[in-house]
Amino acid sequence: LGMAAPAALQRSVVSPAGRHTASLIFLHGSGDTGQGARAWIKQILNQDMAFQHIKVIYPTAPARPYTPMKGAFSNVWFDRYKICNDCPEHIESIDSMCQGLTDLINDEVKNGIAKSRILIGGFSMGGGMAMHLAFRFHQDLAGVFALSSFLNKDSAVYQALKRNESALPELFQCHGTADDLVLYSWGEETNKMLKSLGVSASLHTFPNLNHELNRTEIEKLKSWIVKKLPVEAPKA
Repeated sequence: LGMAAPAALQRSVVSPAGRHTASLIFLHGSGDTGQGARAWIKQILNQDMAFQHIKVIYPTAPARPYTPMKGAFSNVWFDRYKICNDCPEHIESIDSMCQGLTDLINDEVKNGIAKSRILIGGFSMGGGMAMHLAFRFHQDLAGVFALSSFLNKDSAVYQALKRNESALPELFQCHGTADDLVLYSWGEETNKMLKSLGVSASLHTFPNLNHELNRTEIEKLKSWIVKKLPVEAPKA
């Protein structure tokens, strides 16, 4: 008997106001939940991040022992040996979560949404997870965004891109210069490295912003989302 299929991820969903023609998957930071990330953005904008045609999905990472918290259970997308950019990745946990998130992407495809109409991204660890998912396994997605995120120096993402021939999703990155958890320099290095490997990547810098989101950043992200997932003209 094979491994039991992972249970479907719990998710909080903001439905589109009109006809659903595109989907956005937002991955929360470590220790948070889909509900929590949605509430945080709602608090910043004074309303849900909602669109006419885009369904917004906030999945919750399953609880697992998390090494940086001395093995205490936490809602994290993967484990880390420690929070730094020059230690090895915990590739086993990253890859098993890529499987669970692939199921989520496939659910949208089954609902009639083309992969070129799906965006994935997230905050902090969620952005790191999204980069693994998009650049290693789903290079046909519309794009990927990473807010206050980074990849380790010898990331599996870089290894995969060194061997890659196909077109890649565009990356939208934001980072605060005052971030004391995920250093700005880590985000900047990730951006440079991905660019050197053929990714079309932008990095938006927020002076004095710590490890958090702010309104300007979310408004910028929303504009980029609509640019990548424009409203489709109804078929004649």
